[in-house]
Amino acid sequence: MDRSLIRTLKSNAFLILQRIVPQHQLMSLVGWLASIRIGAVKNLLIRGFVRLYKVNIAEVNRPVPHGFVDFNDFFTRELVDGARPIDASPASVVAPVDGIVSAAGTIDGETLLQAKGITYGLQDLLATNLTDTALFENGSFATMYLAPYNYHRVHSPLAGELAAARYVPGQLFSVNQTTVELLPQLFTRNERLVCHIRTAAGPMVLIFVGALNVGSVSTPWTGRIRPRKTGVVDDLRLDTATTSRYVEKGQLLGWFNMGSTVILLLPPGSCTWHEDLANGTRLTMGEAIGKLTVNEAG
Repeated sequence: MDRSLIRTLKSNAFLILQRIVPQHQLMSLVGWLASIRIGAVKNLLIRGFVRLYKVNIAEVNRPVPHGFVDFNDFFTRELVDGARPIDASPASVVAPVDGIVSAAGTIDGETLLQAKGITYGLQDLLATNLTDTALFENGSFATMYLAPYNYHRVHSPLAGELAAARYVPGQLFSVNQTTVELLPQLFTRNERLVCHIRTAAGPMVLIFVGALNVGSVSTPWTGRIRPRKTGVVDDLRLDTATTSRYVEKGQLLGWFNMGSTVILLLPPGSCTWHEDLANGTRLTMGEAIGKLTVNEAG
């Protein structure tokens, strides 16, 4: 049988499986396994994961596996100081994560590219009012996939103040390349956390997109946000947080308690992406991925 046909059949079978599997129940099971604190079990899980995905443990700031209380503690690991230098140019936009670019470019009106031949809408992504949507029409976007082996903390691409954080309930489809290329409206189907940040260069949005096996998303302001099967868009309380809502460029915004995708939005005329920012580009958090045309320092 032709290899391309075999790949197509496998991809479609994987998509069908995701449609029929009880996603939230599976997530609960994975979350339970990831939170086991029995030493022999959690050490086995961590060692197996490191071996399978060839995780670079030399940059981890604690001994592996004994320095972590459970698998999820390891998965959301911090790195040693200096492991991810932040580009110091006042005009740079930096990568918020370690990951792989799945799409980047200019928003066509309110239409974003998901994959070749597949698009989705800005208003559906933000799940908010037309005023918010209009701020980013014809703006810039970059979608970044975090593979299981990646460092899973998310940092701010620019300095600014967290103005709002909205939880959007949804499904939990995988966000790997196979699903991105096959499932229309993937990023508007899946649950997500939409963070609005005011910067000197204008408004910025960073979206944490949930996925299959993602136990939850956490931020310093909201704590742990667990997936919900149903519900409405929830404007999360930020005024009760003791943590300052101002963040420097490269400062921590949150982390995935398993892997997923982030989407960065900037308004029209605010920046230009580097020429090599395209599908398949590998990123390291803190490296420059674009240049502001409205200088933050100015």
